[in-house]
Amino acid sequence: MVNLAAEPPLCDHAFMKRDIELLYEIGNFRHMRRMWERFLSPDFQNNTEHSFRVAWIALVLSAQEKTGDHEKILKMALVHDLPESRCGDVDYIARQYTVRDERAAVADMFGATSLGEEIVALFHEYEKRECIEAKIVKDADNLDVQFELREQKARGHEIHGIWKEGRDKMVFPKLFTESARQMWREIDDSNPFDWHLLGRNRFSGGDWQAKNL
Repeated sequence: MVNLAAEPPLCDHAFMKRDIELLYEIGNFRHMRRMWERFLSPDFQNNTEHSFRVAWIALVLSAQEKTGDHEKILKMALVHDLPESRCGDVDYIARQYTVRDERAAVADMFGATSLGEEIVALFHEYEKRECIEAKIVKDADNLDVQFELREQKARGHEIHGIWKEGRDKMVFPKLFTESARQMWREIDDSNPFDWHLLGRNRFSGGDWQAKNL
């Protein structure tokens, strides 16, 4: 049996303690609900789920645009909403009345951790929207909302149509990349069920496939 107590320390104990605290806080990020679910939408994704798909959308956009550092993109996507762990989420109504200090939140979250300086710097760089990675992640952030609204439409929720004109007018022009603009246009005509209906399944290639007809 390995004696864990006898293993030499790999890092400074103070860093390890703060790193563990950070990872517990990140684990609890899944309990942070996005406020817009109060608009008769109980099944909207939580903050962790949102950040996960934002990361993948950003990678797809980067591949389509043939630009951007994927490692940097992933780190920005993971941290882009993480200060809401302490500040909370605000929707388009609450934002008119709420002031949040996300810079203080991200600084306190990552302070004295192994990732501290790098991640805090990436968060500030993302907020400036100057580098291509920050622009791609912001495009992904906006596109994830489009995906979720299309999914809500498939569930019969009317909020997709209610917000469509406003988002097309106010959000679409702010997209940075052509790939994001093209994806935005095509999401409305997409079918959220095609990934399983058109792929290999029991009808097309499984044990329900008709044989010897």
